[in-house]
Amino acid sequence: MTKEAVFTMKLEPELRAEFMAEAEAVHRPASQILRDLMREYVQRQREARNYDEFLKQKVEAGRASMRAGKGQSNEEVEALFAKRRALATNQE
Repeated sequence: MTKEAVFTMKLEPELRAEFMAEAEAVHRPASQILRDLMREYVQRQREARNYDEFLKQKVEAGRASMRAGKGQSNEEVEALFAKRRALATNQE
């Protein structure tokens, strides 16, 4: 991958010195570590955005189901699982 863009940033001198020392300690160029960190950040952000969209769709599907009369109330679900728990504890 060609590297044509330049990224300039301001940071505390102490942070820069500590970062450069750690990069040197693992024998890696600081720019390579920063690129890796940026890639990881981009990936995490994409995954979070995708999950948020997935969750939004699941919530909307549930709401649509409730509007269509296909859902169950919290009380109905609690009662159903209370029965299941009672059956499970009696069988042991």
